[in-house]
Amino acid sequence: MGFIEDTRLVRDGEEHWSGAIASGWDIGGNANGGYLLALAARAMLEATGRPDPVTITAHFLSPGKPGDADVKCSVLRTGRRFATASAGLSSGGRSVLQTLGTFGDLQGTNGPERVDAEPPALPAPDDCAAHKGDSGITSTFMSQVDLRLHPDDVGFKRGEPSGEPRVRGWFRFEDETPIDSLGLLLAVDAFPPTIFNARLPIAWTPTLELTAHVRARPAPGWLRCAFTTRFVTGGFLEEDGVVWDASGRLVAQSRQLALVPRTASTSSDASQLPSPNESTAAKRSRAT
Repeated sequence: MGFIEDTRLVRDGEEHWSGAIASGWDIGGNANGGYLLALAARAMLEATGRPDPVTITAHFLSPGKPGDADVKCSVLRTGRRFATASAGLSSGGRSVLQTLGTFGDLQGTNGPERVDAEPPALPAPDDCAAHKGDSGITSTFMSQVDLRLHPDDVGFKRGEPSGEPRVRGWFRFEDETPIDSLGLLLAVDAFPPTIFNARLPIAWTPTLELTAHVRARPAPGWLRCAFTTRFVTGGFLEEDGVVWDASGRLVAQSRQLALVPRTASTSSDASQLPSPNESTAAKRSRAT
C-alpha cells in the first residue's frame, strides 16, 4: 500500500497498540530498521499527543518479519514543550526493538541558527544512479522508495568500490507520498551501507542501535542525504547521516552502530580501508 497505511496501528489498551509488520519493506527477508522504528514511533506519537519525533533511539533485538505486531508504549514524562516515552515492538512472540524518544511540535519552530555545513553537492536526480537493490541481496524495500545515488558512490554495484565509506544521494517515496517527520526516520536508514564502498563484502550489515534527531519538518520534494563512516574497528562500524530538504534546510541527523558483514575478515579487510591521512594519489594507486 504505502508508508502511511503500512505503519498504521490500532490502540486497543491504555498502553497497547496492534498492527502489522507489512510485507514489502524487507531487505534480505528482514524488515528495514527505519520502517520498524517508524512503526513503533507511530504509537509513541499518539501516546504523547505530540506530532513529531525530536530525538529517538532504537535498539534492535531480533529481525522483524512480516506478520502481526504489538507495540507497548509508556509515557515517562510530559512537559510543556516535550514528552518522553518508551516503546517495545514485538512480533511472533519475539521482541523486535526497544526504543526511547522525546516528542514535540516542530511546526514553526524558530531560534538562532548556525549550520557549519552545506547540503551534499549532487547532480540532478535524473543524472544520478537509480538504486533498486544490491547484488545478491533480495529486497522488496527498494520498490517502496526512490533512491538516486551520486555517480561517484555506486562503484560497489559493479564490483569497483570507491574505497571511501560514503554514500550520497536523493530520497523520496516511490509513490511520491509527502515526507513528514515520521518519514524521516525511514529516510535515515534507507541507503546502502557505507561499508559497501570500503572494499568489504556486500552482505547483511545488521544495525544494533540507531539514533535519529529530527530538526524540522521537511519541505515537499526530494531529500538530499549523505552518510559516512570514519571508524571500522572490532567488528563494528558507525554510520553518520545528514538529511536536507528541498529548500536546503537541515531536517535530520542520524547515527547508527552496525556490525561489519559477517563474511568479512576484519583483521585483513580493515587494512584495505584507506587511511584519512593518505593522499588522494595514494588511494588511487592502491585502488588499482
